[in-house]
Amino acid sequence: MEGTGILRREISLAGRPLVLEVGRVARQASSAVLARYGDTVVLATATMAPEPREGIDFFPLLVDYEERHYAVGKIPGGFLRREGKPGEKAILSARLIDRSIRPLFPQKMRHDVHVVTTILSVDQNCAPEITAMIGASAALTLSEIPFAGPIGGVIVGQVDGEWVLNPTVEQEQASSLHLVVAGTQEAVVMVECGARMVPESRIVEAISFGHQAVKELASFLLAFREEALALGLAAPKKEFAIPEPPAELQEAVRALAEPAFTEAYRRYASSRLDKKAREQQTDQLRHELTAQLLERYPEEEATIKELLGEVEHQVVRALIAGERIRADGRGFTEIRPLSAEVGLLPRAHGSALFTRGQTQVLSVVTLGAVGDVQILDDLDVDESKRFLHHYNFPPYSTGEVRPIRSPGRREIGHGALVERALEAVIPEESVFPYTIRIVSEVLESNGSTSMASVCASTLALMDAGVPIVAPVAGIAMGLIKEKEQFIVLTDIQGLEDHLGDMDFKVAGTEEGVTALQMDIKVTGVTAEILAVALNQAREARLQILEVIRRTLPSPRPELSPYAPRVLSLVINPDKIRDVIGPGGKIIRKIIELTGAEIDVEDDGRIFITAPTESAGQQALDIIKNLTAEAAVGQVYLGRVTRVADFGCFVEIIPGVLGLPGKEGLVHVSQMPPLKGKRVDEVFKEGDQVLVKVIGYDNQGRLRLSQKEAMRTAERAGKKVERPTPPSRPRTRSSPK
Repeated sequence: MEGTGILRREISLAGRPLVLEVGRVARQASSAVLARYGDTVVLATATMAPEPREGIDFFPLLVDYEERHYAVGKIPGGFLRREGKPGEKAILSARLIDRSIRPLFPQKMRHDVHVVTTILSVDQNCAPEITAMIGASAALTLSEIPFAGPIGGVIVGQVDGEWVLNPTVEQEQASSLHLVVAGTQEAVVMVECGARMVPESRIVEAISFGHQAVKELASFLLAFREEALALGLAAPKKEFAIPEPPAELQEAVRALAEPAFTEAYRRYASSRLDKKAREQQTDQLRHELTAQLLERYPEEEATIKELLGEVEHQVVRALIAGERIRADGRGFTEIRPLSAEVGLLPRAHGSALFTRGQTQVLSVVTLGAVGDVQILDDLDVDESKRFLHHYNFPPYSTGEVRPIRSPGRREIGHGALVERALEAVIPEESVFPYTIRIVSEVLESNGSTSMASVCASTLALMDAGVPIVAPVAGIAMGLIKEKEQFIVLTDIQGLEDHLGDMDFKVAGTEEGVTALQMDIKVTGVTAEILAVALNQAREARLQILEVIRRTLPSPRPELSPYAPRVLSLVINPDKIRDVIGPGGKIIRKIIELTGAEIDVEDDGRIFITAPTESAGQQALDIIKNLTAEAAVGQVYLGRVTRVADFGCFVEIIPGVLGLPGKEGLVHVSQMPPLKGKRVDEVFKEGDQVLVKVIGYDNQGRLRLSQKEAMRTAERAGKKVERPTPPSRPRTRSSPK
């Protein structure tokens, strides 16, 4: 891109300045924009390969979200002390941007496009992922890359019933909703949401509220492009001449394939064929059609296969829109057969199997100590989290043969969506002091496995005895949109996801929505479509919740015998040192004696995780003894532990298992008259004596009084025998 100078423009977004600048940095990219929102600064670049990639049938878009720890004044953890592979937050932010911009590129575009957003500075009150999304949109808008934007993106929160745009950290903590809305001036293109059981009607209001701000952002970006073009800081959009197959070949394929596919899919619907049988028959039909066409066009095999795919796509959509026929014969709001089981794995803390048609997920719950929380090393405010959901999608679930690798972006994104859906019903740490991990194993896939994971994970939590607030279920909705007419499909299967215009996942309880995720393939959807989809999803969700309740009406009252037991108590923070001991000596001794894990928080909360209830109780009793307060003015029956010339030491709260208890000094001045006897002639180790706590010395040690204890007892009308010297043999002198 040629041109000189720098263009800088500003707009107010939720009361904070949003500044875009082009022309200063990264000038060898197709376009580079420095976006600043408050004190959050993001460099967004967009670059396109000069030539299309050969031999692919998809648009090769890559979005990277690069976190830099210096943005929050931190040095990365780990041995190398430098940023490594992207963390979960970075991957989810990259997916957020990818899903917002992908529908707006030409469908048949095959040029590699790389969007990179680098987080340079973070103001926690100005979300870096939103700043990055706006920056990426600006970079694409200014570049020569074909893009039907610009888009804007905002977060909508709800505090005390009022909508809040791009909430601050404080507002976020009080918000019942975290809704990301991205869209153009005309329509919404992406929605992602976590909520605390918010009704569907309020969700639609929130999306509309967010879209108003999105429209203003899109207008601002269009004006920014016009100014940049005038200064030579933006480029005209490139036109791609995509070669069309010969008209004769297109007509030949359509004439042969359209009636064949139409008849086949009508037959599949009437007989309700499952996915595997349908795919086998369709593969055979494609093979036969290809062979017939190759007899006339022997050099056009690749083009014939591409055209056959397009005809099949059009036939399936036409049958739904025109004849109201779905490929498996279901009605538009009909859910596939449901079944559920719990307690499949005898040694797991909780397990459940959920099946919806040919989608099947096994979810397994593991309960751990509070100290098992995941430590987060990213740019966010939170340092750890105690509820984790992980999602695995092995190749056998779709009948494929390929190596299993570490989780990709899709697996991480689906796992996070389920985690968000369930987070609203997970009990607080004070109620259920465990770290909770769920793993969802996809065993079969034909339609939304993430929403099946929500259902399986809900049942697994209840099977584990986790006192969730309410069960959660999820369903995926689809869309067939032709001009102004649209049809919303409930419980879409894989074919309808591939050939349809929308994948709208909705999870929630009977009370309301807990999570949303919408991806589309058209240039936007309206509020009317979203309202229909949400209401239809609610009807389906209630049906699934009924199946969940029939399987397990409520969380089990008892934990699995193989789950650890967690006990907790709160002590005076000043007493933490008594539990830890010098160099950790005391706490290590407790762990060695009981086999329990002990987590001590700075605010005095102590969590004891033990393999059995008795071991946990043993550790609890030890800590109670170590931290027990001796109340001034209280009378105790103690045991003499040491005798000295100046008095004796008395243990008033006994130690446990060889660990120290509480003892103090009874000075000779606080003893009854000894009648000329030495202290060691009156007291010996092991004697039981009544003492009263009269205070602490200047080193914090207990001061005890035997005289005061006896007076207190006598005033209370109790008979107290004063100590007398024990009978000891006298030493006689030899006669002179």
